[in-house]
Amino acid sequence: MNVQVWGDKPMREDDTSGPLQTHWARVRAALKSEIDEVLYRNWIKPLTFVALRGSEVVLAAPAQFKRDWVESRFADRLRELWAAECPTVRAIAIIVDGRKAPVAVKPAVEIAPPPRVEPAAPAIDERDDIGSPLDPRFTFENFVVGKPNELAFAAARRVTESNGVTFNPLFLYGGVGLGKTHLMHAIAWHIRARQPRRRVIYLSAEKFMYQFIRALRFKDTVSFKEQFRSVDVLMVDDVQFIGGRDSTQEEFFHTFNALIDQNRQIVLSADKSPSDLEGIEERVRSRLGWGLVADIHPTTYELRLGILQAKTENSKSIVPPKVLEFLAHRITSNVRELEGALNRIAAHATLVGRPVTIETAHEVLHDLLRANDRRVTIEEIQKRVAEHFNIRLADMHSARRARAVARPRQVAMYLAKQLTSRSLPEIGRKFGGRDHTTVMHAVRKIEELKTGDKQFADDVDLLRRMLEA
Repeated sequence: MNVQVWGDKPMREDDTSGPLQTHWARVRAALKSEIDEVLYRNWIKPLTFVALRGSEVVLAAPAQFKRDWVESRFADRLRELWAAECPTVRAIAIIVDGRKAPVAVKPAVEIAPPPRVEPAAPAIDERDDIGSPLDPRFTFENFVVGKPNELAFAAARRVTESNGVTFNPLFLYGGVGLGKTHLMHAIAWHIRARQPRRRVIYLSAEKFMYQFIRALRFKDTVSFKEQFRSVDVLMVDDVQFIGGRDSTQEEFFHTFNALIDQNRQIVLSADKSPSDLEGIEERVRSRLGWGLVADIHPTTYELRLGILQAKTENSKSIVPPKVLEFLAHRITSNVRELEGALNRIAAHATLVGRPVTIETAHEVLHDLLRANDRRVTIEEIQKRVAEHFNIRLADMHSARRARAVARPRQVAMYLAKQLTSRSLPEIGRKFGGRDHTTVMHAVRKIEELKTGDKQFADDVDLLRRMLEA
């Protein structure tokens, strides 16, 4: 048996008491000082020290998904901190509650890995790379509840706490940045923690389409069907993006029915209610509304203020109450922008060393405040541009490439970039699910045309003034 020596006392490799636990406590304390409190509480605190085996420290995580997450993000740092405590440590292995043999993670010096022993049954779904990663910040504990979202929150909790299928499907809808994705992630986290053997897959509608198209390309639709129809909980975010994709809708329809017939839980989200989704077949729309449809309304002042207060408490930022009230009054578009504004203010105070005041908030957030004062939406831009160029509003989302349609569409994309705070991918999605590079090309093209054609430049400037008025 290998023996490690710390100080004057030899330690057996399987000893889990004394100096080893002291070193582990110091490693955790060091990492806690480096990362967010929520990250530490959810991911590092549940780890336990198992043993020192030669030059390898073995830690245990309570579940497979926690092991995978810690391994991918903190293995190197844990090894460095352990090496600082004991220079002989060269590798970290993380196991699942002792049920799975350790696998060495990125050792500083190459060593032979221990034999891998496969468990009889996996502790939880390993997702087979078909799902999307979950954000550890998006839990029920971090979700601020108010009147605009209380129904959606209560329905989401009921789905995770019920042993049976309560609402099928649960359909969450609301505008951008109001908390749909947060609740979707929270549902997945809670089910995996409460019932780790249930197979949960969370992914975006875009990834569902990608997986289906890939299966068609490689003639592997049988495997695709088996993967998606054998889950216990299927969660699809932004389901509006399957609109207009006939073959994807057909497969989604059959997957939906197969899971319903097996009494498996389905959770969906979109930016509109099932009855208002565009490009979705009637039979699909009717099935989307079978269960519980819960909408998330735009935030109120009270909810925005509560979100800001919770955010400052979690991040330990020092922002005066008057500044939080100012932000809650002025940033009304969505929660994502609200949190971004708070982060910018806190970062400015840290980097520049100036106290946070309403005046500095005005200075740091001038662009965001101006955008919120305008409150111009992409839908308004599309409507005004379509009227100006005498084309159908539907042409803004269509695949038509005729110049009489494509040029006005590029103008609308350009104005959306200039007059809203939406990202390029968000703008692209509003124009029939186009890629962000298409929006970038449109912006460059319009700027080029404005430079060389005064009449065209006047047209675009007129549209801009009308929208800003």
